[in-house]
Amino acid sequence: MAISIRPAAISDAAAIAHVHVESWQTTYAGIMPDAYLASLDETLRARLWSEWLTAEALVLVAELNGHVVGFAHAGPSREPIKSCDAELYSIYLLQNAQKRGTGSALLRAMATALLQRSFKSMAVWVLEQNRSRNFYERTGGTLIMSQVIEVGGTKLMEVAYAWPDLKKI
Repeated sequence: MAISIRPAAISDAAAIAHVHVESWQTTYAGIMPDAYLASLDETLRARLWSEWLTAEALVLVAELNGHVVGFAHAGPSREPIKSCDAELYSIYLLQNAQKRGTGSALLRAMATALLQRSFKSMAVWVLEQNRSRNFYERTGGTLIMSQVIEVGGTKLMEVAYAWPDLKKI
C-alpha cells in the first residue's frame, strides 16, 4: 500500500472537501465546539475547493489505493511570520492515513514544490491543543509565536511553527 503524492486537480475538490471536513471533525473533537464541527458541510467545502483549485494555489494530494487520504495547501505568507516567505495554509489527513508517513511525505513534497517556486522558508499555524502538533516539531519546525483566534464563538490559542530553510525538510 504505497502512498502517492501529486498536484491536485479541480476534479479532486469533493475528495479534498471530504478529507477537510472529516479530519476537522476527528482532530478537533473536544477542542472546537461540537455544534461548529457538526455544521461543517462537505458540499459547501467542495465548492470552495473548486474555486481555490482554479486560483494560483499550490495544493498536493496524497492517495492510497487511488483514494485521496490527505492534502496540503500552501503559498505566499498571508501575513508576516518571522521572515518566512511561504505559509502552509493547511495539511490534513484522514485518520486511517495518519502515523504511516503520509504527512511527512506531503510536507516534503510541498517543500520541494515551494522551492521550485523560489520560496525559501515556511511557517504554519496550528491549534495549541491539536494532539498532532508534535508532527511539526518532528519534521524540524520550530515554535516561534502564538495568537488567540476565535472559532465557532470559542477563543482558542494558535501557535506558529517555522522551517527557516525549506531544503532541510
